[in-house]
This record gives sequence, structure tokens and C-alpha cells, in this order.
Amino acid sequence: MADKKQNRRNNRNNNDEDFNPKFRKQRKKVCALCSDKNLVLDYKNAEQLKKFVNEKGKILPRRATGACAKHQRDITLAVKRARHIAILPYTQI
Repeated sequence: MADKKQNRRNNRNNNDEDFNPKFRKQRKKVCALCSDKNLVLDYKNAEQLKKFVNEKGKILPRRATGACAKHQRDITLAVKRARHIAILPYTQI
């Protein structure tokens, strides 16, 4: 009985057949605003906001920027404010 339980545990942990060298496990991105307490997000700083916007002018998602949920909301708000007062363009042609 104990041998069967041990075999099940070994089978769960031994995933050699699932190994695929094409798809490596990527390290989770760390929120830049959480890690650096001195970095303050400002809607008037266009150079800082361009890091969170792609070349078409779209706001990048959390999985691309690595920002936490709280700071992603702040990024979105800052980008929208900067667009509204014409610091950042809505779209790139």
C-alpha cells in the first residue's frame, strides 16, 4: 500500500515526458514601481510613460510591463491624462 502511494508521488514529480526545450519557463517580471521606491509615476513625464506604451500608442498590458495591478491602474490613468493634454499621442501613424 505504501509502495503505491510512493509511486504516485514519484510520477507526479517526474515530468520528463512534458519537457520541451522550446518552451522554457520564464522568470516572473517584477514591478518596476514597487521595486524602486524613488521612482514616481508622473503624467507630465512623456519619456517615462513611453516605456508603458507600444509603437502604435496602445497601453501595454501587465504581462508585458510586469507591473502589479495597483501600479498598472496608475500607469493607465497617467497615460490617459497625458493623452488628454496632448503630451502623448493617441495613435502613431
